[in-house]
Amino acid sequence: MSLQHGGQRLELRKIFGSNVRHHRKALGLTQEALAEKADISIEMMGRLERGEASPSFETVESIAKALGLPAIALFGSGTVIAPEGERGRLLHRVNAALANMNEDDLARVTRMLEAFTGR
Repeated sequence: MSLQHGGQRLELRKIFGSNVRHHRKALGLTQEALAEKADISIEMMGRLERGEASPSFETVESIAKALGLPAIALFGSGTVIAPEGERGRLLHRVNAALANMNEDDLARVTRMLEAFTGR
């Protein structure tokens, strides 16, 4: 399966692999460490990240859980690229925490951030 994006056809498995690699690096994880957390082989992790293999639903869920993300986040082709290094890791952690909040808590945190930043 492929998607149309900006005049280019992108294969879903390449989008998935690229997103897994991006989020893994943002967390400072090696392929080996993520493979272990997701309970898959290092070889398969490499093949998935390169878009050479199609994951099962169970593998998608396992990788998403290991990354602290909802599974759907690994399939978006318009993902915002976070900065590399420590800033990227911190932003990823904050985003993952916010994604798991209910609307009331999210509104409260938004007000706190606005008060903190003066915006």
